[in-house]
Amino acid sequence: MTVSRAINGRPGVGPEARAAVDAAVQALGYTPNVAARSLVTAHELRIGVIYSNPSAAFMSDFLTGVFEEASTRGARLTLLKGEDGRAPAPAAVKGLIASGVRGAILAPPLGESPAVLQTLRKARLPLAAVGAYDVEGAICVRIDDRRAAYEMTRELIGLGHRRLGFILGNPDQAASAERLTGFYAAVREAVGVVTTIAQGDFSFTSGLAAAEQLLDAVTPPTAIFASNDDMAAAVVSVAHRRHLDVPGELTVVGFDDTSPAVTVWPPLTTVHQPVRRLAAEALGLLAAQIASGEPLGDRSDRVLDHEIVTRLSTAPV
Repeated sequence: MTVSRAINGRPGVGPEARAAVDAAVQALGYTPNVAARSLVTAHELRIGVIYSNPSAAFMSDFLTGVFEEASTRGARLTLLKGEDGRAPAPAAVKGLIASGVRGAILAPPLGESPAVLQTLRKARLPLAAVGAYDVEGAICVRIDDRRAAYEMTRELIGLGHRRLGFILGNPDQAASAERLTGFYAAVREAVGVVTTIAQGDFSFTSGLAAAEQLLDAVTPPTAIFASNDDMAAAVVSVAHRRHLDVPGELTVVGFDDTSPAVTVWPPLTTVHQPVRRLAAEALGLLAAQIASGEPLGDRSDRVLDHEIVTRLSTAPV
């Protein structure tokens, strides 16, 4: 019992006994038997977290939400990261499954990655996907992206802007299309609005290129709505380089309400997406499904509230 507590870092072992155990471990070259340990800890809630997202700010909030919820539930997390914004290889996902996780949470955009989903489904692993839409056999936790983008666009039109630029997010994510649909829905309700669209991928770098494209137009927009804060921060950077006053000469708004929204000057007006709560809710729902032992069925959606946060990057025309 003493040796077990010492090896696993549990309390109740004196410093002399712990030192003796550590010395014996080193002398014998002992390593724990993962297979045997999994039998002992089979009752533990072990969840895999799979992520690969170009926005460090979004992932910071996402992982914080997951960690905090896991802590309250006593869950053990195993992280798997895709490199350079790509999904992890199927072999890596299979390795995660083999480690004994009982469910998996997918950060966007992996909740809509066919390769990742196919591997997890073959293992019949319970799934929760944050920011995803209509994923068969998975719990989807998100906001109403279409409504949020509609409301933000109405704010811009209400300020008198009639030349609007919009920067799309990752084309492989349903949320990107939903935000564009919401943008157009608001535009159609107004008179005399001219729109210009540029493609991004939610990264700061893509926002720089998109901003250059929009501002190089013969008649550039007076307001730019970027599909996330990283790209909106990039627009502000390009505007500063061109000596354009924000918001005096160019209004800029974002989406997510992550740290870039308050670390650029001026701070961004943006859509607040409760990323931490989305991640925590996903873990909670996944834990409940695992505990029930019942299959999810086709799909299950949970939609959380959003809000428009007004800061200093917007002004009337």
